[in-house]
Formats: sequence, C-alpha cells, structure tokens
Amino acid sequence: MATIDDFSKLEIRIGTVMQAEFVPETDRLVQLTVDFGEEEHRQIISGIRDRVEAAEDLVGKQFPFITNLDMRLIRGLESNGMILVPEGKAFLSPTEEVVSGIKIG
Repeated sequence: MATIDDFSKLEIRIGTVMQAEFVPETDRLVQLTVDFGEEEHRQIISGIRDRVEAAEDLVGKQFPFITNLDMRLIRGLESNGMILVPEGKAFLSPTEEVVSGIKIG
C-alpha cells in the first residue's frame, strides 16, 4: 500500500505534445516531444501506439505526465517522463487548455 508520502514524491505536470511519431520496428512505442514550459522540450517514449490511428493525432494535445522519474533508455531511446493514461483506449486531458508545465496535486 502506498502512503501519502509516497504519492507526494511524484511530480505530475500537464505537458503539451509538440511532436509525435511511431517508433520504427515496434508495435507499441510512440516517441513524444513534450513542452512542460521548460527551456527545452522533453522526449518521452510510451507504449500507447494502440490508442491512436496516427501519431500526429497527439500533437497539440495536453496530457498529465510524471516528470521527476529517472531517465530511462527504451529501445535505445532516452525517455524523460511518463504519460498517465487509464486502462483501455482513453486518455486523460484537461477540459480546457492550461499552461504547459502546470503542476497537478
């Protein structure tokens, strides 16, 4: 069981997807370039390919991400965060546009 202290360690922010493309030779991976209101955009690799018909459908949309995870190599690509999605095909997204990088919690 996680405690409130465990949860408070997570930094959850809304990010705006600036670029998205399917990772070649994989069935699940999408390479996202995400704006969190920082100097540089972050690259995030996620197994959400089955949720969209075209990777470009994600561009311009906002989603919640965990942004304080250690960098991880996925299929040789650097990933600097994790998109939060429910089970199934749905996405979580603000009902109206918010400032990129705004904290949740």
